[in-house]
Amino acid sequence: MRESIHKYFQIGTIQFMSYPGIDPVESIKKIACDDYFDAIEITKVDGEEKRAQVKKMLIESGLKVCYGAQPLLLGTKLNPNAIDEEERKKAEELLLKAIDDAEYFGAKGIAFLAGKWEKETKDQAYEQLLKTTRNLCDYAATKGMHVNLEVFDFDMDKAALIGPAPYAAKFAADMRTTHSNFGLMVDLSHFPTTYETARFVIRTLRPYIAHFHIGNAVVKEGCEAYGDMHPRFGFPNSANNIEELLEFFRVLKEEGFLDSKEPYVLSFEVKPWKDEDPDIILANTKRVINRAWALLED
Repeated sequence: MRESIHKYFQIGTIQFMSYPGIDPVESIKKIACDDYFDAIEITKVDGEEKRAQVKKMLIESGLKVCYGAQPLLLGTKLNPNAIDEEERKKAEELLLKAIDDAEYFGAKGIAFLAGKWEKETKDQAYEQLLKTTRNLCDYAATKGMHVNLEVFDFDMDKAALIGPAPYAAKFAADMRTTHSNFGLMVDLSHFPTTYETARFVIRTLRPYIAHFHIGNAVVKEGCEAYGDMHPRFGFPNSANNIEELLEFFRVLKEEGFLDSKEPYVLSFEVKPWKDEDPDIILANTKRVINRAWALLED
């Protein structure tokens, strides 16, 4: 494409993935000072002083702020589709607080993921997730905010109730019958973990997609970084690189997602592996994106 990718997408990165274990004030400042980024995805920041510093930087930066509640659920192991009602309510309460936290930082919504499931109780878990998500959307609507559910693997690593894509489409359709402020977040790095292609996922979920992630995964058993670990593009034995990202862009173009008036957020979800340097991995990701976009036909 001759035109800049920034015309059609708000390019972001997930701060807590790009700079794991690094002080959020330091890492968010790095991202805020990099004009490659139009958006940033953050999560909970501990400490009132640091929270105030982060909020000030985000206001000054002009970045679109997005809020990921996935680490909160994964860290506490709370399950928004738990069969036990008290356990479900604990997860819901955590996510309601996340909406308040997102609002504090200037985000217009939150993203979260479904919890683990068991075959015998899958239908019950589905209903529990609907209950949680509808309650979240009700609360978010009072603030003019939205709720996105990220589609994950169902049997490889996170083993979340939602996806694969057809099941995610069913859930989104059920949600949209009652809540227009609900959407799905799809991630290129998750397509190999659900045994699906970019073309299949995007076409299946077309009416419900509200947000994009891109990244990589290793799905060959026994190989380093196997599962939902988000290694850099080009990682040994991994599934995604320039060719796969180019195909992803092709499908987005075909399906009408290149919107210059209201661009979607498209964020990197790439994490340094072991002793890899976060800044180098971030630069690697930019190079892969730039090359894949340059190869996209006008």
